[in-house]
Amino acid sequence: MKQARLSNGMATRQREDTVLEAKRTKTKPPPMFKVLLLNDDYTPMDFVVSVLQRFFSLSRERATQVMLKVHREGMGVCGIFPRDVAATKVEQVKSYAKQHQHPLQCVMEEN
Repeated sequence: MKQARLSNGMATRQREDTVLEAKRTKTKPPPMFKVLLLNDDYTPMDFVVSVLQRFFSLSRERATQVMLKVHREGMGVCGIFPRDVAATKVEQVKSYAKQHQHPLQCVMEEN
């Protein structure tokens, strides 16, 4: 903003310098969600391994490890994803299990 001032009969120009600083807001990364398979007494182990390979791109060895964790501990982590990806994977697994007449349950929880 510029203003004209009279001082001692002379016009002098003073300038107010205003500095506008952009406020930097740190955006948090989106919350991540664990996708978990839950153990049941009816779904065959081979089917669980195939689900882990198909929907989570796990190697046969890694899929077998996760399946054994589900079997022994009641649940196992299939992967960690953003909310929409996790929700999609949960629905894909549940739908696939239902199509094959298995009660396999898949859930997600915030990491």
